[in-house]
Amino acid sequence: MAKIKFKKLRLTKKVFSVPYILFLLLFVVIPLVLILVNAFLDSDNNLTLENFKTFFTSRANLIVLGNSLLVGVITTAFCLIIGYPVAYFCSKMSSGRILVLLYILPMFVNFLIRTLATKAIFIAIGVELGMGTVLFGMVYNYLPFMILPLHTTISSIDKCYAEAAQDLGASKATVFLKTTLPLSTSGIISGITMVFIPTISTYAISQLLSNGKIFLFGDSIQLSFEQGLYGVGSIMSLVMLAFVLISNLIMNAFNSNANAVRRSLW
Repeated sequence: MAKIKFKKLRLTKKVFSVPYILFLLLFVVIPLVLILVNAFLDSDNNLTLENFKTFFTSRANLIVLGNSLLVGVITTAFCLIIGYPVAYFCSKMSSGRILVLLYILPMFVNFLIRTLATKAIFIAIGVELGMGTVLFGMVYNYLPFMILPLHTTISSIDKCYAEAAQDLGASKATVFLKTTLPLSTSGIISGITMVFIPTISTYAISQLLSNGKIFLFGDSIQLSFEQGLYGVGSIMSLVMLAFVLISNLIMNAFNSNANAVRRSLW
């Protein structure tokens, strides 16, 4: 009888990548393809461009999109204004890593639970729910995503640069503006990316912290799918995906410029 030979399974890099590839296919590629297909189908599964017309001619949808981008910019700005000083001073302290860990600790709690707790606090102290509470909830939820990359980047900056600048007569403010800030640009860009992109696509925070008065783009997408408007909802999802890709391209361009600045300092 002929002997059947079995090839030995070798644990190579390709073998370990198979589960990840399958995961991407099942939960990323296939859903994106379905969204793309639904964008060109009507309720009777006929090819149409009516979904694009419905979205782009709706003034309400465009206003919601604009409000979402505005909230994303404001949230990112506040996170940067608050997060950079925190990350900077933590990087200078011996116990800085512990303090950063305390800032990151709320991330281990589900964001929905954190948001509900924040809403309960506002109600208890009599604060009216609206745009102010929504922005507070956004900053509270996404601030750790700004602090962590900033602290990592600032902590990795060689102290020799600051010492050399001080030896040449530069003041502390000049050392910060001419040395520390340019060298920490990559951390700033990473923080902006990690805050802005999820902010413009969020939906639960705005709904809970405004009692449904503030309607953002993520809420519109959810509502469209709940009402069975899969075509319009798919168009909205593609628009959001386009903004995410554009944001990444812009951040990558800034990151390239930041690398050029670092090379010039070195």
